[in-house]
Amino acid sequence: MAKVGIFFGTDTGNTRKVAKTIATKLGDVADKPVNINKASVDDLLAYDVLIVGSPTYGEGELPGMSAGHDNESWEEFLPTLVGADFTGKSVAIYGLGDQEGYPGHFVDAVGFLYDAFADAGATIIGMTSSEGYTFKKSKALLGDQFVGLALDEDNQKELSEGRLGDWLASISSAWA
Repeated sequence: MAKVGIFFGTDTGNTRKVAKTIATKLGDVADKPVNINKASVDDLLAYDVLIVGSPTYGEGELPGMSAGHDNESWEEFLPTLVGADFTGKSVAIYGLGDQEGYPGHFVDAVGFLYDAFADAGATIIGMTSSEGYTFKKSKALLGDQFVGLALDEDNQKELSEGRLGDWLASISSAWA
């Protein structure tokens, strides 16, 4: 059974809370979640299966210094993936966004993570339907599916637990 590495970027702590929930649901299968600002590419490469998460800020921004945060995050980390080889690694992505407040940039950060890890050779797992969401645009869409799990803790919090459970069940074969 493969150990799962969970890495997240956050500023307010909501994405960290979801990472902790994932770790709890997975139990011994997963290691303790790690903030991406405390990780290196080698830390990620140590796992065959990764679950990575990020919120989307403002007009489709990754968390990081240019988004006005106090600490580095995905914005500063993603460039370090250039040249890394994630071939043979499975990566599942989750993201938090506000589909009513930012309908033109809903969970865009998921799309940025998808592009970076796919470019590094990873196999992306865990696509989900965009049905049941109300937004205009998202960089996380591939056809009519998100390239990961989209959570809206601002407007659809009551759906998050079910969506997360279904998503984890759909990707569980990666570590079985």
